Amino acid sequence: MFERIWTVFMRFALGGGLYFILEMLARGRSHWTMMLLGGACFFLCGIIHERAAGKIYIWQQMVLCMIVITALEFAAGLIVNVALGWGVWNYSAMPFQVMGQICVPFMLLWYVISYPAILLNEICDNILGKLT
Repeated sequence: MFERIWTVFMRFALGGGLYFILEMLARGRSHWTMMLLGGACFFLCGIIHERAAGKIYIWQQMVLCMIVITALEFAAGLIVNVALGWGVWNYSAMPFQVMGQICVPFMLLWYVISYPAILLNEICDNILGKLT
């Protein structure tokens, strides 16, 4: 039980930390909520791969990851940007956007980013499996 909790925490922390760093490099700023969102997305990409490996192609897993990430981003945006008014991001100027919270260009980015997330989750499984 403790090993599973530790594995979930480590994946979540790694994903959140990496996403925070990516945002800092790309935008020069981030927000603590993005660490939570990044951690959740990273963890769920790992779950998708864990359950789908050998059943569907990697590109199909990446599509599922893209959909999950976009759905979480929309939900988080409705909370932090719309309901709370924190203005963490705004895609209103982007093409094919919905309420300024999600847009097609970022969906495509989530598709691309999901591949290294899947691979990194596999590495985490190997490392954490040896530690527990």
